[in-house]
Amino acid sequence: MQPSAPPFDERLTAPRSWWLIAFGIGVACALVFLPLGALPMLGGLVAGTAAACVAVSSYGSARIRVVAGALVAGDARIPLEALGDAEVLDGEEARAWRSYKADPRAFMLLRSYIPTAVRVKVTDPQDPTPYVYLSTREPQALVAALAPVAA
Repeated sequence: MQPSAPPFDERLTAPRSWWLIAFGIGVACALVFLPLGALPMLGGLVAGTAAACVAVSSYGSARIRVVAGALVAGDARIPLEALGDAEVLDGEEARAWRSYKADPRAFMLLRSYIPTAVRVKVTDPQDPTPYVYLSTREPQALVAALAPVAA
């Protein structure tokens, strides 16, 4: 029997264009070593591309999950009992909440290349965080996974 999947699990991967840029960084590193010969140039290509790909991969490794009675977003693990209402934010509203409407005390896992987001109120009186802002490509699914909490 296969274990049940969590109600919500999303990895905020970087866009494909960033991988092309990572390869471009590798080419630029190769050009730096061009005057030293073919072998150093090849080494620069491999090392530069690898380093840029590691950076892109680590930035795109952030995950959002609802599992085991908690919302896990990046490094944060928030018990579902400490969360209130969840609100889907479209592109324009998400941009507003990550800029001029943002509260500096809020926990934000944002990726500017993802246009939609979810804002979840934190109801724990011991926690000074007013809300959690999460960039997500599937805001309705995340709100649905958090819905039993609000009920």
